[in-house]
Amino acid sequence: MKVIKIIGANDSIFKNKKHRLLLLWKRNYRLLMRNCFHPEPQTRCTARAKPLPDDAKRQQPPSVTQGDMAAGSGSVDMDPDVARRLFEEGATLVLLGVPQGTELGIDCKSWQVGPRFKGVKMIPPGLHFLHYCSVNSPGCGGEVGPKTGLFLSLKPRDVLLANWDPKEEDLDFSASQNEEEVSRIRANLRDLDPHLGPYPYEVMRKWVSLTDRLSEEVASGLQPLSGRVCAFSDVVPELQLRHTKDRAEQPRNDSACQSMREGLDRLPRMKPREGTEMRFSVIPEKKYPPGATPAEVTQCSLDQSYALETVLQRHHQLQPLNLLGELQFAFVCFLIGNVYECFEHWKSLLALLCRSEAAMREHRELYLGLIGVLYHQLGEIPPDFFVDIVSQSNFLTSTLQDFFQSAEAPGVDGTLRKRAEKFKAHLTKKFRWDFEADLDECEPVVVELPEGVTVD
Repeated sequence: MKVIKIIGANDSIFKNKKHRLLLLWKRNYRLLMRNCFHPEPQTRCTARAKPLPDDAKRQQPPSVTQGDMAAGSGSVDMDPDVARRLFEEGATLVLLGVPQGTELGIDCKSWQVGPRFKGVKMIPPGLHFLHYCSVNSPGCGGEVGPKTGLFLSLKPRDVLLANWDPKEEDLDFSASQNEEEVSRIRANLRDLDPHLGPYPYEVMRKWVSLTDRLSEEVASGLQPLSGRVCAFSDVVPELQLRHTKDRAEQPRNDSACQSMREGLDRLPRMKPREGTEMRFSVIPEKKYPPGATPAEVTQCSLDQSYALETVLQRHHQLQPLNLLGELQFAFVCFLIGNVYECFEHWKSLLALLCRSEAAMREHRELYLGLIGVLYHQLGEIPPDFFVDIVSQSNFLTSTLQDFFQSAEAPGVDGTLRKRAEKFKAHLTKKFRWDFEADLDECEPVVVELPEGVTVD
């Protein structure tokens, strides 16, 4: 199932009258929070992602602000005309049957669902990320399941209906296809109003800054075909072994392993279930063109512009700036959705962009946009987040150092060079990162091999 499409190609959330209305919503949001949400004083919830290898445990996403989504009996102290306009113009998510205690959120904020919760109202138009975790009852331990999320594209006055499936522990949006049922819900929205919590406008600016390059089209093309972004990968064995004779041919597990390698070889080979894989751009393993000379191989390893151009031509030929949308998609799915695979892709994509000196001269707008994207993304991450716990090296400082050095190269646009200098000064002041370390001793040297010698 693809991303649920509620609007067409118009992705802007600030246009004409809508812009003024959204500003009005934000100014009056402080009066709404006592209706259905009762946030606790700035508590933090531990980010829950799939188990990570030991050398990556420090690279779990920062926590997401959490409150209590208990639909209480509090009243709203606000102008009736403003309340009516906010209620009538915003989109509404009607989520029926969500168990009490479920962790549910939209965009950059999450809550625990209360007994009267039935959805979210006053949602601004545009792209949003709905995410939730099923929770066992306190009597069964109260464990929290892996996070699941999906991107929704909404327009003013939309009503989207979903029912909780207790067997799958997931939201079923098939009811949104029933026009008669949706019309009935729309006609009774005022009766549902006490059970609907308002969209958290205090985090709207953050959400827009993290997704301003991410369109519905890009999100739909990147997320799994299932329509769900899952923190815990759904995997199946590569070999089904349905028959006894097939299983008999596999290594036996009734004796102790003599080595780590033997133990790993005994484990079944797993693969993602079809339709659950992220559909990211494929970054070529070989950063050089076919038939390259040794000198060209070395040069393409230092300046990865050939690999970057390959990615742009294969995946973003019509709109190269959509690569920034992919960078934002990967970051949001890691930061909010707890998907470690997305963090790894974000790092690979960022390294490719920062180590492509020639492309920096050819794609001025792409790199100007990259600085803006990174400015907002790095504001959400602790300073030591990228430090490797084994080598103590910082992935981000070394990667950005390559970027800043390339920005100073001849032929780079003057505006881009100045923007890079300001960004470098900002990071140095905020994180105390040193971008002036001498890396000359570590750099490979371009060499010419004897005639007739080739590289495999």
